[in-house]
Amino acid sequence: MTLNIAKGSSSHSAYNLRSGYAETVERHVLAVLVDNEPGVLARVIGLFSGRGYNIESLTVAETDHQGHVSRITLVTSGTPQIIDQIEAQLGRIVQVREVHDLTMEGPAVERELALLKVAGTGEHRVEALRLADIFRAKVVDSTLQSFVFEITGTPEKVDAFADLMRPLGLQELARTGVAALSRGAAR
Repeated sequence: MTLNIAKGSSSHSAYNLRSGYAETVERHVLAVLVDNEPGVLARVIGLFSGRGYNIESLTVAETDHQGHVSRITLVTSGTPQIIDQIEAQLGRIVQVREVHDLTMEGPAVERELALLKVAGTGEHRVEALRLADIFRAKVVDSTLQSFVFEITGTPEKVDAFADLMRPLGLQELARTGVAALSRGAAR
């Protein structure tokens, strides 16, 4: 006789057969403070590529010259279980001082800088300038055939501006990646 009990459906089981994690993929912003040494970034990237995790955005810069500390801000996606694994594995890298999941620690401020080259004449040129004004994008270079706009804001704002510029002649797009800090009192 076979029992038709769905896996993990009994609360009387001695074993917890249910996953404690949701199956939904979530976007997370991680701030990783590391020793500013050769090869540290390669180790962090290697952790992601070796396990098949994707990095959607990556910014790195030295934040403490005296202490030789750099901050890596990266955006990745995964189930809560995968994000926990990423944090744990990052924490095991010798040169990693701290790992913070800004998404889970509360409100955070995210910003990204982008440069967009838009070619256009006539009505397209006028429309590009009008949209740039609405999005508070600055013209940082101009020729008779094109503009280079600079825009700063959330990744969603940059995406929206780029989407509107595509039909107007968007030729090139360069993005810095997300820079983020948690809001409120210092840790």
